[in-house]
Amino acid sequence: MSPRMPNLGRALLVIWLGTVPAAAQQGAAGGEWRSYAADAWGTKYSPLDQIDGENFGDLEAAWRWRTADSHLPVEDEHGVSFVAAETVFERLEAQNPKLWVRRPGIARLSATPLMVDGVLYLATPLYQAAAIDARTGETLWIHNPRVYESGSPPLPSPWNHRGVAYWEDGEEARIIWGTGDGYLTAVDARTGLLASGFGDNGRVSLEEGIPRARDNPNRLPPPSRSPPLVVGDTIVVGSSVHDYLLKKENAPGFARAYDARTGRHKWDFHTVPQSADEFGSDTWLDEAWRYSGNTNVWGNIAADPELGYVYLPTSTPTSDYYGGHRIGDNLFAESLICVDLETGQRVWHFQMVHHGVWDYDNPTGPNLLDITVDGRRVKALAQVTKQGYVYAFDRVTGEPLWPIEERPVATDTDLEGELLAPSQPFPTRPAPFEYQGATLDDLIDFTPEVRQMAVEAVEGFRLGPLYTPLSLNGTVFRPSAGGGASWGGGAVDPETGMLYIPSRNAHSVMRFREPEPGEESTLRYVLSRGGAPFIAGGNPRRTPVMPRGLPLWKPPYSRMTAIDMNTGEHTWMTPLGNGDRVRNHPLLRHLDLPPLGGDSGRNGPLVTETLLVQSLTAGGTGDGPQLVAYDKASGEALAAIDLPGGAIGSPMTYLLDGRQYIAVTVGGETPALVAYRLPR
Repeated sequence: MSPRMPNLGRALLVIWLGTVPAAAQQGAAGGEWRSYAADAWGTKYSPLDQIDGENFGDLEAAWRWRTADSHLPVEDEHGVSFVAAETVFERLEAQNPKLWVRRPGIARLSATPLMVDGVLYLATPLYQAAAIDARTGETLWIHNPRVYESGSPPLPSPWNHRGVAYWEDGEEARIIWGTGDGYLTAVDARTGLLASGFGDNGRVSLEEGIPRARDNPNRLPPPSRSPPLVVGDTIVVGSSVHDYLLKKENAPGFARAYDARTGRHKWDFHTVPQSADEFGSDTWLDEAWRYSGNTNVWGNIAADPELGYVYLPTSTPTSDYYGGHRIGDNLFAESLICVDLETGQRVWHFQMVHHGVWDYDNPTGPNLLDITVDGRRVKALAQVTKQGYVYAFDRVTGEPLWPIEERPVATDTDLEGELLAPSQPFPTRPAPFEYQGATLDDLIDFTPEVRQMAVEAVEGFRLGPLYTPLSLNGTVFRPSAGGGASWGGGAVDPETGMLYIPSRNAHSVMRFREPEPGEESTLRYVLSRGGAPFIAGGNPRRTPVMPRGLPLWKPPYSRMTAIDMNTGEHTWMTPLGNGDRVRNHPLLRHLDLPPLGGDSGRNGPLVTETLLVQSLTAGGTGDGPQLVAYDKASGEALAAIDLPGGAIGSPMTYLLDGRQYIAVTVGGETPALVAYRLPR
């Protein structure tokens, strides 16, 4: 067992950590967790070491906070009472049947909480913010903007939020988050009351100044569902413009910066150029920048406070899967842009996908780390992507750490008007962390029988390598539009330069149709939903289907990959769980199959001094959801604890009263935040 530090020594360690200048400290400092990803660098790392591989399995639930969304305030002649959320929704829907595109839901409690001075702060799917006693789980305050009374935030996931930001100046402290009605909201961290000195009584419009922001006057403007990033006295916030459309016109997903004290708007970065003389406008032929939208910064954001640089990961333009109306490379879509923190001016950029049509957004912020490459100390940046690549750069200059090659890709598509990019950038190192492309050789082959089933399942669909063009007949592309890596991203150990990435092995198939007569549309093709036919016959199936729930591809079906960013080499890969759903299948249970990787969510890992921690929805060592600890050096699963529901948010850790906690949000009948600690 690892030696235990005496309480006095541990207290001195906490004091020492707290005195390290913020600009020099990577990882969570002082036993707290002050930023969504632990720090501005996006490390998801804490130096805490009380919980280790030998005692992780002894963790006990310290408390369970049930979501504030379960009961909502209702005012009547008797005053304010709290009523079950479903009852509130039923009443509102009866008053206005067209209030919501999608009825509010409370299930997606996906936030990672912050911890400051013994208090946890998070946001809920209904855009409430809550302060919770980190010792007891007691609710200290709730701020409810009552977005659900105003209508639906835009699709596809209107009722979802990943967290809040924290700012303080020594006298005042604030909690800041984007709300579903298109506002940046700031409240007093002690009381939950609106910060009167911020904007208009605690609120700043994120709609103001955004072209076409109110594309539907009956719906709320685009929200921001990921936490803002606070660097010094500047708040940087992204956007979540909805991207399932019948139109080529949409609001662009600018990144915006505000003064944390006053709410004064400081700058916008135009992810879609807004004039002919802006950099990148020539990559939108026929001036498509005039009407094109999306290109969101919808994932988390990272920054280097010492350099004064902010790093913005962007998504696909309108529409995600057809670009015949936006010919060209479409800067700054599916790019990483380094901008000056004070001015928002571009310092450097790199585009990962030219003219994207596979929904290969950059789904998460980059991980910043200092490493040694070929004997040279480098301020580096690693951008994890949906397509299974890590793009590595010098974060000062934007120079790739290893060559990134422009390679020819197929462009033959039967979608009229589409003109795909003839090449795409392929990193030479690190190697992909997830399967790429869909070929017959990739199909499951545990037995000749299931192999034949897989071959028959893909009959009639188009297969091919990464970036195979989409088609009327249905192109199977892998990783899926949901990504090999997703919004949870990766985590780094700043002491070793190791990058840890959870990923999923899945595919997507997009079907197209012409808009129906009378259907309001300015797109040549729109996505086909359900059983709608292809416009030119084509394959009648929406996606390849394996009989009896068998998987289509060779395993693993989820994995964790460790990459030494000093060398760009993979150190280890391990399946995330046993994958018992597949291993125990009637056609496979007689085989002595190794761990195949279970059902994992899209959340991210936690790295500490002693452990790598990841949640599994199912398929671990138990029957249900688990939190699993892995050896950082080998990938060996060391211990696991059962969770009361599938983890949705990424886990975090903090130290309070000399005891280390791990907290994570989970689903279930009543979503909750659960905190674990060791027995005394």
